[in-house]
Amino acid sequence: MTMVQITLPDGSSKAFAQPVSVAEVAASIGPGLAKATLAGAVDGRLVDASHRIEQDASLRIITARDEEGLDLIRHSTAHLMAQAVKRLFPETQVTIGPVIENGFYYDFARKEPFRPEDLESIEREMARIVDEDLPVSRQVMDRDEAVAFFQGQGEEYKARIIADIPAEETISLYRQGDFIDLCRGPHIPSTGKLGAFKLTKLAGAYWRGDARNEMLQRIYGTAWPDKKQLKAFLKRLEEAEKRDHRRLGKQLDLFRFQDDAPGAVFWLPRGWTLFRQLIEYMRERQDEAGYVEVNTPDVMDRSLWETSGHWQNYHEHMFTTQTEDERVFALKPMNCPGSVSVYKHGLKSYRDLPIRMAEFGKVHRYEPSGALHGLMRVRHFTQDDAHIYCTEEQMEEECRKVIELNLSVYRDFGFEDVRLKFADRPDNRIGDDATWDKLEGALKGAIDAMGLEYTHNPGEGAFYGPKIEFVLRDAIGRDWQCGTLQVDLNLPERFDATYRTADGGEARPVMLHRALFGSLERFAGILIEHYSGNLPLWLAPVQVVVMNITDAQADWVGEVVSDLRRRGFRVEADLRNEKIGYKIRGRTLEKIPYLLIVGDREVEQRQVAVRLRDGTDIGAMDLDALGERLSGEVARRGPIGDNGQR
Repeated sequence: MTMVQITLPDGSSKAFAQPVSVAEVAASIGPGLAKATLAGAVDGRLVDASHRIEQDASLRIITARDEEGLDLIRHSTAHLMAQAVKRLFPETQVTIGPVIENGFYYDFARKEPFRPEDLESIEREMARIVDEDLPVSRQVMDRDEAVAFFQGQGEEYKARIIADIPAEETISLYRQGDFIDLCRGPHIPSTGKLGAFKLTKLAGAYWRGDARNEMLQRIYGTAWPDKKQLKAFLKRLEEAEKRDHRRLGKQLDLFRFQDDAPGAVFWLPRGWTLFRQLIEYMRERQDEAGYVEVNTPDVMDRSLWETSGHWQNYHEHMFTTQTEDERVFALKPMNCPGSVSVYKHGLKSYRDLPIRMAEFGKVHRYEPSGALHGLMRVRHFTQDDAHIYCTEEQMEEECRKVIELNLSVYRDFGFEDVRLKFADRPDNRIGDDATWDKLEGALKGAIDAMGLEYTHNPGEGAFYGPKIEFVLRDAIGRDWQCGTLQVDLNLPERFDATYRTADGGEARPVMLHRALFGSLERFAGILIEHYSGNLPLWLAPVQVVVMNITDAQADWVGEVVSDLRRRGFRVEADLRNEKIGYKIRGRTLEKIPYLLIVGDREVEQRQVAVRLRDGTDIGAMDLDALGERLSGEVARRGPIGDNGQR
């Protein structure tokens, strides 16, 4: 009998006299590993722990410590939830249950709506199934047999899913007790390996995400390797709810939404002040970095979008209109074509390059109503867009400068933990492979030259070029994808953009697409949540409030407000006929950084009593000393604490 040689990740190998399962290999290494084994990666392919290896192969044992192991736990918990739902509500049809960030969901077809209290019943039934420790096994079915099986079970959605699976793919089913589900797998060996889970919310979802299809009911949940990690996540979730920018936006009177303009922001005065701070900050940084600023139309003819390729690749996300002469126009979903049009105005020489052209462009993208989420997902937003036109020899250096600027900007806003993700050519793309080779090489070269770490997202680039995504980690450990850098030779080709070379010929410029905030609306939302509304002094819409104790101090309050405004600070007076404690509590809830209290003593000494929003009492200060303190704190930018220290 042929021996089977198994090579392990540390380079060691084990020989077996006959085909061996992943679980058996784990058991041969040790009982602890055997108990922890969830699945295996055989020659890089994920398989069940019961999978038998029949020839020499490399093997990596998958446990809950592995990223793949966590995904397996979550996907298997989705099946666990579906089984519990079927036990409690047998008339329900199951559809799909994928893994998502931090958890999973499953969509169900049921006439009666689930109620919040149903989630508790489902969780209890899930716990019973875990206690039953049901083995999970895989079986393969003929396509027609599988369709007939699910139709016989009354699971019409599963039958429809099978009909859409490519003919060459295997139809695999997973059984745990009396529950059988269609699934590619792999899965954990038994339900007993689950248990640290929580069902979190209910939502509606269209079948296959299409609003023309029937509405299903979606149950979301989270799952973790152990109770400790689950508890930590739920605590983060609770903290995130406290920081929800929609709640804080209402509390701090920053912005609102209304049905007259779904997916668009109505900025209130304080919120618009924050928005302007972002623009002014970025304008200053871009001026320092050698950018020029332009502005292009919001509505442009369809032909421009056909030239750029957006019409062919992005049409379903564009808002369009047709005029009486039958011309079709589109609200711009991106700023790139307008930027190229500006570049083409007038002849360009190699001496002019690089040209760094910035635009705070308003863009419009159709997002399904169910996807809209406060400032984080809107249909109308502003990008801090820039396009850099350079020679091929300059592009790697320009990429490096963009990366350096991005990281510096994020530090100013208090984001020190920034992850880079490199995304290469997608299947749906324009341009030839040689061009993509050149662009990907330059972009990766810039990251490598800076010694920065990055992860690889294969096939996730834009349709016109590879990209880097900048992912920020906030105060409670959540990741936010914000800035992007994309390298492009395709749009200059499509728009016939050129520059005059040193020898008098013509060449195509390389076009770098760059955004740092990404969407200013979204970045504002991220900042609000990151700081839990306690924005640093330099960003706070109202930096100082001056309050009197009685009407006798009103004139001095007016002088203080005027003096601080002349120094450039955003100041309000609170002269309401209310007790000072009431005023302080109210302004603290508004998260105003500095609260200045004026009584008879302060008037007499021409000072103010200084209090911070965290309750710290700084004491009495004259206006010059206070102005110096405020100016120093504003100049430092970054995440300054309420006591004025980093």
